[in-house]
Amino acid sequence: MEITWYVIVCFMLVMYIVLDGFDFGAGIIHLLFAKTDEEKKQVMRAIGPFWDGNEVWLVATGGVLFAAFPTLYASAFSGFYLPLIFILWLFIFRALGIEFTYLINHELWIKPWQKGFGISSLLLALFFGIAFGNIIRGVNLGGVENGIAQFKHQYSFFTPLWDSSFSPFAERPGVIDWFTLTIGLVAVLTLIIHGAYWIILKTEGDFVKNLQSKILPLWIALLVFILISLFAFMAMKSFNKELFAQHPSAYLLPFMALLGFIGMLLFAKSNKHWLGFTSSTLFIISGIGSAVTAMFPVVLPSTNSQVPSLTIYNTSSETYGLQVGLVWWVIAFVLILVYFTYVHRVYKGKLTEKHDHH
Repeated sequence: MEITWYVIVCFMLVMYIVLDGFDFGAGIIHLLFAKTDEEKKQVMRAIGPFWDGNEVWLVATGGVLFAAFPTLYASAFSGFYLPLIFILWLFIFRALGIEFTYLINHELWIKPWQKGFGISSLLLALFFGIAFGNIIRGVNLGGVENGIAQFKHQYSFFTPLWDSSFSPFAERPGVIDWFTLTIGLVAVLTLIIHGAYWIILKTEGDFVKNLQSKILPLWIALLVFILISLFAFMAMKSFNKELFAQHPSAYLLPFMALLGFIGMLLFAKSNKHWLGFTSSTLFIISGIGSAVTAMFPVVLPSTNSQVPSLTIYNTSSETYGLQVGLVWWVIAFVLILVYFTYVHRVYKGKLTEKHDHH
């Protein structure tokens, strides 16, 4: 049952990143590339009917994590308390930026909310990438110093925003180091391209052609940071080399990620806009899938040798609870699926000016 729930949690998290990820990417595009008011409205038009529904996946993922792996939930949410508060405020400002921008038709009102929306989207993409980098790198479980745990509970930890060494290989690393920052930049660039393809898919006009021309330089920058992060990841304690040797089928995920990554570039100029969005979606799903597979069964590595890493087996609920929860998860998933099917059918195709208000 632990593996089943691990797959469910990973699936829900990936769905959130794919769906709300194009919202983040659109917000960054709104900040950096949309110059005119009409271009900014075009970006908002592309995500308007979808953004709030997409965030349901994050709330649902948190609930599932609490039900299936309560020890991991308690450890992570307490140890990452400070950055989680930052993320919460960024979500608030992003939502306000979307909803408040055009309530008053005056530049002094519109401009600050537009900036708030764009900056919040950029920082959210960066922080989520950094968070994923922390999960890959690990944390100082137990708060071990000089071989002695400082916390009564062995799975408790506190992670400062950064450590003086700025190294991911330190025993007590901070939230931000050069590795997690690299993963954060990978997330930002990936979601910009992902968001660009969504805007291209859902709108039309000169701005679409402009975004298509931005794909190549963004893709090249993404390639550089992926290579840096890949070599660093392979040096991490959490990288399970034996798993790929024992299960060669696991190589299918990195191969699919490579296909998606190549497709992100090849379909930049294609008139079949869905191919570009499908490629970025494949890259996100397979890339995250490759990382969590390479860590299996660890879900939060320990950077010290005194406290064992958190795994799906030492953090899960009792079997009975997992069995009952699975029934309710299926029911909830069907309801979410019905909702998303309805929304995307109503707003299928290109979104024009008549969709500016929802």
